[in-house]
Amino acid sequence: MMLTQKTLANTVIAKNQISNTDSKDKEEMEGFCSGKDFKIGECDGQKVVDGEVMPLVLLPIESNKRDLDSLLSVLRKNKDWFEQMIIKNSAVLLRGFDVQNAQDFNEVVETFGWEDMRYVGPAPRAHIYKRVWTANEGPLSEFIYYHHEMVLFKECPKKLMLFCEVPPPEGGETPFVPSFRVTERMLVEFPEAVEEMEAKGLRYTFSALSKNDTSSMRGRGWEDAFGTSDRREAECRANALGMEIEWLPNGGAKTILGPRSLTKVFEGRKGRRMWFNTVVGMHGKEYSSATMADGSEIPANVAKRCGEIIEEESIQFKWEKGDVLFFDNLALLHGRRPSLPPRRVLVTTCK
Repeated sequence: MMLTQKTLANTVIAKNQISNTDSKDKEEMEGFCSGKDFKIGECDGQKVVDGEVMPLVLLPIESNKRDLDSLLSVLRKNKDWFEQMIIKNSAVLLRGFDVQNAQDFNEVVETFGWEDMRYVGPAPRAHIYKRVWTANEGPLSEFIYYHHEMVLFKECPKKLMLFCEVPPPEGGETPFVPSFRVTERMLVEFPEAVEEMEAKGLRYTFSALSKNDTSSMRGRGWEDAFGTSDRREAECRANALGMEIEWLPNGGAKTILGPRSLTKVFEGRKGRRMWFNTVVGMHGKEYSSATMADGSEIPANVAKRCGEIIEEESIQFKWEKGDVLFFDNLALLHGRRPSLPPRRVLVTTCK
């Protein structure tokens, strides 16, 4: 390889990426020479999962190459390679570059030419600049449970990008979980329950008020979510997303989704069976439910143990100012740890 390996982490990463690979993987790693404009780094909490480093940390190759223009130039030059790394490693962290604000972050995102995908869901968010939004604006004291972004809809984003503008003084990590590991472990512990849920499919419900409630991390009202106060139009937009609406006496709406699959296999990801659902996050909650599509209950012990497995498989690092994190949304669940203020992490989603 053409990269200078100055740290043990670099050596470990290189070995894990090159060893036990087939010819296609080797070709991809030879293509790593096109990424020689980056230096491989490390971060606390980084893990090797099935031979892949998560997250893959990329640093400026030289101290005088950390400015935004240099980064944009490098990304344009290595665009195809960079996208391969997102799929290969599931999470890629750009660190040490001079990305200062939403405008800079938007330029990084637009470098790749990926089609924008507007967020739909219960999380309260505010538009900041062009393709950039705030992440969930619910109380920082609350934990946002692990999920694939927009997992319940007919179409969800393939890529999720996060930018740390203001790192929290304590907490506030964005933990993520390789979904295939959850499926593997659930099949070992609950093979019959997993296959029953897969065969029957899943049904979800979620209740929302009419107007936004910023005191809740799930407080986005249906009017904001669907971009209209007209109930008939809201129903049409909900139907287009693959959900039904029941109107509640308090002016709120109950959305119903299903059947939905428990796991999915996506092209180019080693045939891995992703735990592509939100069973744990919605099961038995005051504002939501998750059952099998025929109405039968998901055993509480199964949902509880699944939550434990997800936490056991989680990976996290401390945010630093200017970090830009790329997630393969088809491969990773992610959440948010409780945090002391201030914390400002911005987000964009792409098809």
